[in-house]
Amino acid sequence: MSDDSPISGKTIAVLGGTGPQGRGLARRFAAAGLDVVIGSRNAERARSTAEALVEAVGGNVTGAANADAAAAGDVVVVAVPWDGHKELLQELTAPLAGKVVVDCVNPLGFDKQGAYALQVEEGSAAQQAAAILVDSTVVGAFHNVSAVKLEDPAVDQVDTDVLVLGEVREATDLVQALAETIPGVRGVYGGRLRNAHQVEALTANLISVNRRYKAHAGVRITDI
Repeated sequence: MSDDSPISGKTIAVLGGTGPQGRGLARRFAAAGLDVVIGSRNAERARSTAEALVEAVGGNVTGAANADAAAAGDVVVVAVPWDGHKELLQELTAPLAGKVVVDCVNPLGFDKQGAYALQVEEGSAAQQAAAILVDSTVVGAFHNVSAVKLEDPAVDQVDTDVLVLGEVREATDLVQALAETIPGVRGVYGGRLRNAHQVEALTANLISVNRRYKAHAGVRITDI
């Protein structure tokens, strides 16, 4: 990461950072030299996860309760389970005010036929976040990135693009730069938040791909 990158010097908070997706993203951000704060409902679990990441990849990683992590981050990634998404954001409107909030939550259900996309009243998880966090700038990103690959120390290059959705060009550029701190990843602008539903839902298709082919599939956008 170059010093003139828009993400250089930013502290990245990852809410839900003790789960696979959040922990994997935190690992890659820390390895890139970013300061990272892991948030969790359980502050002690967050601290122990942070200590394990420092031991694994080095860097400056700390852990805290979600509210404290939200307050500490310049950019805040929301990687919590869908069933706790709305309630958590409603609790954190104050510490998230004025910040870029990156929502990577996928509203999915599971039954005997596999994964499927859930209907969301606001249209998508990202739009729900924007409706709640009216004083924040919400960006959708990292929906389709394999947590297994993010967490695997043997994977040097995570072969995928990250579709970035939002209303504010400066914020989507910032999140594209954040995505590109992960080796092998490219951030690609994917439209406004009204287009987030299909990106979130695509994760259900990727889960089906992975089960059929015993893979950890990602997405690449061609011709750009």
